[in-house]
Amino acid sequence: MSDSIFTKIIKGEIPCHKIYEDDKSFAFLDIRPVQPGHTLVIPKRQIDHLWDLPDKDYQAVMATCKKVALRMRKILGVARVGVKVMGEEVPHAHVQLIPFDTIGQYNSPPNLSVDERELAEMAQKLAF
Repeated sequence: MSDSIFTKIIKGEIPCHKIYEDDKSFAFLDIRPVQPGHTLVIPKRQIDHLWDLPDKDYQAVMATCKKVALRMRKILGVARVGVKVMGEEVPHAHVQLIPFDTIGQYNSPPNLSVDERELAEMAQKLAF
């Protein structure tokens, strides 16, 4: 299997705005955020479906989701952090964390015009 775009991000072959990393998981800003701070949490092992991850990898991803979501609520002052697991675009398990105050914000379409400066500023706020 060839490396997914997420594996290339983990390896540093493709740049990202990293929020968090440990030995089993990696979190970075989505480049097409639904809301500012929209983050992807991925396992470092490239496995297509979240439910196929070995238990330790799955637990690490979920623990990272919790850390990042709690930090989002604190730093961004949002009422909620929603979770989406769709797995349609990239064959590498991933969890989307979307900070929001209203359901309309959570269900907004992706912002296709976010610039690098905005992403860099957000990453600096949320990074551990």
